[in-house]
Amino acid sequence: MDNLRNLHIQLNSLVIFRNLLQSPVVMKLERLIPMIDDSSTSVKLYAEFVSELYHHGDNLSDHLYHLVLEDENFYIKAKSKGIKLDQVIESALESELLILQNLSRLKSSEVKSLIQYDGFLPDWNTTEYDFVSSYRERLKNISKRGFGLFSKHHVFMISGDKIVPVQHPDPLLPETLACYQREREMVIKNTLALLNGNEASNVLLYGDAGTGKSSTVKAIANRYKDDGLRLIEAKKHELHQLPDILEQLADNPLKFIIFIDDLSFMENDDSFTALKAVLEGSVSAKSKNVVVYATSNRRHLVKEQFSNRNGDDIHLNDTLQEIMSLAARFGLTVTFEKPNPETYLSIVKQIASAYGVPVDERLLIKAEAFAIRNNGRSPRAAKQFIELQKSGL
Repeated sequence: MDNLRNLHIQLNSLVIFRNLLQSPVVMKLERLIPMIDDSSTSVKLYAEFVSELYHHGDNLSDHLYHLVLEDENFYIKAKSKGIKLDQVIESALESELLILQNLSRLKSSEVKSLIQYDGFLPDWNTTEYDFVSSYRERLKNISKRGFGLFSKHHVFMISGDKIVPVQHPDPLLPETLACYQREREMVIKNTLALLNGNEASNVLLYGDAGTGKSSTVKAIANRYKDDGLRLIEAKKHELHQLPDILEQLADNPLKFIIFIDDLSFMENDDSFTALKAVLEGSVSAKSKNVVVYATSNRRHLVKEQFSNRNGDDIHLNDTLQEIMSLAARFGLTVTFEKPNPETYLSIVKQIASAYGVPVDERLLIKAEAFAIRNNGRSPRAAKQFIELQKSGL
């Protein structure tokens, strides 16, 4: 009983890892310990604690271990910026890691032995971890692993004014995509420059629909997630939030792609001005850990009407230049052209092989006919065709 009470007191002494007291599992354990002598209440609180733990797995040590490594606290934020902290804080860190390590060793049998109840109570498992060594190792690799939300996920989207994780991102990888190796290699080379801390360009992936522009970006994000790359997708109506997002990411040790899919603007679109400011750096210096990757079916991005060229703007030429120069503000433009017949059939064969669909002359003739009926030849058309063949349609 004394051991449990000491753990409870130590838990409440946390400073650096105080966020952990707000995690559901720890909160329910903290409620249980003071009531362990009250048999009717302790059974209920024990069951609530184990039920909450089971939502995350059956191992208390695993859960606490990951909470510690993923916690976003002032210590890890300072370390990610290369700030040297006083020894009193370093000592506090080691002490708290040992407290949490001891808590992770708490066995269900020890707690159950203190509850006056003869009925069944479920158990949990424990595993031995060295919290101090693991945390020090995480600090060494913080540029690849990150902290907080970014250590648990690698693909995100913007919701309101927050960055939220995508729980089930598309699992594409570059080697699973058909053709366009030269185009993808250009984007990969730019991404590696970003990851290596070198000068990287904002990228416009331009070309016909279905040629794999978006798939390329997603596949690259998946390939290099373990090297510290994260992807944040922004919709056009969210572009005005990008300056704030960039400010949030500026001191993060990871590298980020802001991904804008199917980008185009109408004239007098406020989003146009917002993106232009981000690409040019606005008042703030261009962040070295963030690039913008955008895809578009339009080379000039702004939908222009003939009437625009005969408008009443006094400085008409300046206005037209501004409208047509947004694409030029991307340091790198990669063009994905619609495949010719030979390339299209090569894509069909590659996808058919991946899906286990036999390839013969009849299949290739049907694939060509399918493309003609469905907006022309493209990797998307080839994939849709093979998926239909696979399903027997």
